[in-house]
Amino acid sequence: MFDVHAGYIVLVSGAVTMALRFLPFVAFGKARPEFVVYLGRVLPPAVMAMLAVYCLRGVNILAGSHGIPEAAGCIVVVVLHVWKRNTLLSIIAGTGVYMFLVQAIFA
Repeated sequence: MFDVHAGYIVLVSGAVTMALRFLPFVAFGKARPEFVVYLGRVLPPAVMAMLAVYCLRGVNILAGSHGIPEAAGCIVVVVLHVWKRNTLLSIIAGTGVYMFLVQAIFA
């Protein structure tokens, strides 16, 4: 049976998400301030660097698989992204290589 509270939560979450997505266009119009343009250019690589550090912080190169699956996955992501410029392809391929190595080779 459908839970009314769950429906309200979905509706409110959707409304808030839509409002947050449309707010910059309403506030700035077509002219974007230089600071916003700068943040749009600088934040994506900074977020990716922080994610890489967070994901690799627990790798111990002196034990287990010596960080080989992690290094291989990172190399695949970087090479594919530089070559194809497709973020989704590079992330999926890097994850696939990492998971294959962890589950099939270094299990």
